[in-house]
Amino acid sequence: MLQSGMLFDLPNDDVLYDALLARSSDYEGQAFVCVKSTGIFCRLSCPARKPKRENTLFFDSIAACIDSGFRPCERCRPLEQAAEKEPLVKSLMELLDRQPDRRWTEQDLVERGFDPSTVRRAFKRALGVTFLDLARQRRMAEAARQLSTGASVIEAQIDAGYESPSGFRAAFAKLIGEAPARSQGRALLFADWIETPLGPMVAVADRTHLHLLEFHDRKALPAELESLKRKVRSAVVPGRTPPIEQIEAELKAYFEGRSGDFCTPLALDGSAFERQVWAKLIEIPLGETRSYGEIAREVATMEAVRAVARANGSNRIAIVVPCHRCIGADGSLTGYGGGIARKQWLLRHEGKMRPVGLFKAG
Repeated sequence: MLQSGMLFDLPNDDVLYDALLARSSDYEGQAFVCVKSTGIFCRLSCPARKPKRENTLFFDSIAACIDSGFRPCERCRPLEQAAEKEPLVKSLMELLDRQPDRRWTEQDLVERGFDPSTVRRAFKRALGVTFLDLARQRRMAEAARQLSTGASVIEAQIDAGYESPSGFRAAFAKLIGEAPARSQGRALLFADWIETPLGPMVAVADRTHLHLLEFHDRKALPAELESLKRKVRSAVVPGRTPPIEQIEAELKAYFEGRSGDFCTPLALDGSAFERQVWAKLIEIPLGETRSYGEIAREVATMEAVRAVARANGSNRIAIVVPCHRCIGADGSLTGYGGGIARKQWLLRHEGKMRPVGLFKAG
């Protein structure tokens, strides 16, 4: 379903699909098509081969396409068309094209004579996203593309901007904090990182259960760790326990496409409603998705979609409790704490695993 924020209403998706087939320019700059089978978004006038109707989503802005995890088509180049009215945006887009792998910062802009706030406003006007957000999305999309073609494990610095693996180790140590002088007789939680094809994941466990599993660059991770420490009234220190060893082995099998089973004991620290939603997520079969509304109907909550979305976002055990399998009612990928590009990659990976018939959901 078209998500419209325009001052006038666009026609329905069937009309827009006909316009796409006709390569019409009638809706130039007003509507864009996202192709679920390729992860690309285009102008309706794009000369590329047309997708099947069931593989299309229509949005009224570039920002909506990017936020849903789609990358711009290299044939019709929708970003260039939108940037024509903003010379500043056009020049920085050309700079980004020349250095797509660079980890851009506001200081980089200052050193090149640009005012970061001016750049931010110009990009928001033209594209609906900031320059730095767009640069990061492009890095993530390129990493996902390389993985889909069989590239090796992504280094930590690709996603988080660390200059070296040692930089990541230092950041990890800072995240965990110093070991307490005394544990006051309480059982400690232990934390270590696990290398995956989508970048390192931080795992936190006690001696028997896994409490947290998140991608290292999730913005909410520091707050999640503080909340976890308060909830269990203990400290987190670097180290490994049997649950961390077990989840590392299960993740290895998952990413290699050998198994979708997760048997590591989980400490699902949440409200009764959150645990109910998480249980429904775990029931979603490998290779399938559910909308927030479908989950809401299953848990029979009056607050429905918003309550489910909040519970989904509060999940601290990524992949094992598969919140990435929850999508928008219109098929869009919607938000994901680990990043939309990762969500897109995970769903494609699971889609490839499912036809084998040897796997079941964790």
